[in-house]
Amino acid sequence: MRLDKFLKISRLIKRRTLAKEVADQGRITVNGNQAKASTTVKVDDELIITFGQKILTIKIDALRENVKKDEAQSLYTIIKDEPRPKKDPF
Repeated sequence: MRLDKFLKISRLIKRRTLAKEVADQGRITVNGNQAKASTTVKVDDELIITFGQKILTIKIDALRENVKKDEAQSLYTIIKDEPRPKKDPF
């Protein structure tokens, strides 16, 4: 499954176009490698997603084409949810 589609279906990112933009900005890695929106993801892959003020590390547990809103979190496990380090102004 494509990375941008997984992010939308899992509801980690609300829209597929936004998921594509985030990936194209280099803010997502899959198993330690920088990912594009078209990167194929599979079960047991580890994703690191850099949002505005936090870094989210997840492991993919399942892939499905369609999922209900309340079942979306069953597709992944959160490994780490940490604040993004602040840049030193000096």
